[in-house]
Amino acid sequence: MELLRFTTAGSVDDGKSTLIGRLLYETKSIFEDQLEAVDRASRSRRYEQVNLALLMDGLRAEREQGITIDVAYRYFATPKRKFIIADTPGHIQYTRNMVTGASTANLALVLVDARNGVVEQSRRHAVLSSLLHVPHFVLCVNKMDLVGYDQDRFEEIQEEFQSFAARLEVEDLTAIPISALYGDNVVTRSPNMAWYEGPSLLHHLENLYIASDRNLIDPRFPVQYVLRPHSAAFHDYRGYAGQVSSGSFRPGQEVLVLPSGLTTSIEAIETADGPVDEAFPPMSVTMRLADDLDISRGDMICRPHNRPAVSQDVDAMVAWLSEMPMQLGGRYVVKHTTRSARSLVQELYYRLDVNTLHRDLDATVLGLNEIGRVRLRVMVPLFYDGYRRNRTTGGFVLIDEATNNTVGAGMILEKVH
Repeated sequence: MELLRFTTAGSVDDGKSTLIGRLLYETKSIFEDQLEAVDRASRSRRYEQVNLALLMDGLRAEREQGITIDVAYRYFATPKRKFIIADTPGHIQYTRNMVTGASTANLALVLVDARNGVVEQSRRHAVLSSLLHVPHFVLCVNKMDLVGYDQDRFEEIQEEFQSFAARLEVEDLTAIPISALYGDNVVTRSPNMAWYEGPSLLHHLENLYIASDRNLIDPRFPVQYVLRPHSAAFHDYRGYAGQVSSGSFRPGQEVLVLPSGLTTSIEAIETADGPVDEAFPPMSVTMRLADDLDISRGDMICRPHNRPAVSQDVDAMVAWLSEMPMQLGGRYVVKHTTRSARSLVQELYYRLDVNTLHRDLDATVLGLNEIGRVRLRVMVPLFYDGYRRNRTTGGFVLIDEATNNTVGAGMILEKVH
């Protein structure tokens, strides 16, 4: 079955964990002992009813404080589709975790409390989801029960968010009024909102068309590992292992290897289950080539007439994830596909205000959770595509050499020659 990855986004206490708990409960994706444990915890905390949000809170601090801190991944399936959910934090200090959850998502569920409307963190998460090129958005106006299931209130929030999203180049946006606490419009249509004529949330998730989300046009295969079995029976075996980032590859095709620029052809493509006739994302495979070339980790296999940009100068939008600000002239390790290299921050073009989308051209630093456009000078060439074209070869992370902490997430904007 087809797999859909989606992430939650929005401000704290907008009901993200409760919504995911409700989806798991209604689709019977919870074991009885899990439900019993949540029931006991709910009664011990004197909740009026079972708090389904506790299903997602795995850390002790999360259960004690009633907040989400880390990304919680959950899996469930219906007869139509399999799902992987990333429940991400709403607190501003955990924005870095939200970036982690959204980086691989097909869809972002942006929750908004019907009482509070669109707030700063709702906008921040929408901006980040847009920069991370999440193809589909669903605006869930939650807690409709607390505003009397008022149609005017839903339409007011929908219009406000649509106006903001129009400036983000959001390609696909659907708005659904829900009550995660009571299950209104989550799995089935709610009689409390007869004025709403759209699908329930689960129906939308099951039927959303995502086949075109993957890039099957640009063949990209970053080499992760060179296989040379230490056995006399395989003395002439040389394979190149990795994960197909985009496009497709077949035995017999002519390919080009970067950075050498040499060409050869694919002799065979193998998986753990044996040879295959075609490799496409996100398959992990081993390629055997017709010629013995000097290929190592970090090199890129592509097609001769469809190759990525090759440059040491990269323009990118960067979401800063560290309490230590990013400085002009700062030195960081870039981790891009399977290649790691040192880099220098050459220029900060502007810092983006997530509320107004105003560009601060006078900014000289990026602080925690801030977003800006920068130019990096990398010590070795990167093989990349623009992030909007290819999320895998267009994305990277920045790592502090001293602490080994991930301090930034970058989305490459355009080819630089």
